[in-house]
Amino acid sequence: MSTEISAPAQSSDRRPRRTIGRTVKNYVALTKPRVMELLLVVTVPAMILAQGGLPNLWLVLATLIGGAMSAGSAGAFNCYIDRDMDRKMQRTKNRPLVTGEISDRNALIFSWVLGALSVVWLWFTTNWLAAALSAGAIFFYVVIYTLILKRHSEQNIIWGGIAGCFPVLIGWAAVTGSLDWPAWVFFLVIFLWTPPHYWPLSMRYREDYAAAGVPMLGVVRGRATVGLQIILYAWATVASSLLLIPAAGIGWLYTVVAVASGGYFIIQAHRLYGSAIRGQEGKPMQVFHGSITYLSVLSLAIAIDPLLPF
Repeated sequence: MSTEISAPAQSSDRRPRRTIGRTVKNYVALTKPRVMELLLVVTVPAMILAQGGLPNLWLVLATLIGGAMSAGSAGAFNCYIDRDMDRKMQRTKNRPLVTGEISDRNALIFSWVLGALSVVWLWFTTNWLAAALSAGAIFFYVVIYTLILKRHSEQNIIWGGIAGCFPVLIGWAAVTGSLDWPAWVFFLVIFLWTPPHYWPLSMRYREDYAAAGVPMLGVVRGRATVGLQIILYAWATVASSLLLIPAAGIGWLYTVVAVASGGYFIIQAHRLYGSAIRGQEGKPMQVFHGSITYLSVLSLAIAIDPLLPF
């Protein structure tokens, strides 16, 4: 009798305690912080490029805070809407809505509040255009990508990826109050970069997406087809990055970095395709992480080049 009583007690003790720190950690996880970090990486370079030098540091901080809240709101909405699929995927099985550490109701309230705060914050600290773009980014990611495209089209990440381009426009608008051609060229770079960034991930987690019923290209097409698409988009990304040279009038440092890092990105894509046509899985995660390195290095060059005295 005593052992029957003590066993559940020991099992209960193994459950994570709902401390304030753990609760905060779970709400942060809802915002998809890794995605948020990647989005914010392109915001500051866009602001420096728009200014032609260092913008007001308070303006940069205010824009980053607003952008973080906007991206976090979109991520939290995504976790709420996709919670049924997340329960079927090994990659997402530890998300707080799957484990039950955050209730569905609280997650939805958190998403709405964070989104509203991002718009209000940007309106009062930057300008109405940046605030409107923030609202547009949330709408596009939640409605166009998550609700409409993700579950119904193999083209989901192509058009849904537009949401990830908005931080460039928000950063530019925060500085200038307008949207000029260099901002749209930078937007194009992110747009074309998103598929060859994300498709390797869908190749690696093909079984996960198939189990959840998500028609990612890596699920509905063979490796060779996906690999070829990755190559085409990688080449298009690098070509569009070179358009920034005449459009924004940036110099030799960016040119050298864009060519060198672009070459690295394209080589990685070709290696993955080479493995695919030989019937091998290859190293899709190497391309995935390589794409992040490429965008980070390119963004750093965009940020540094306008600051050079020559």
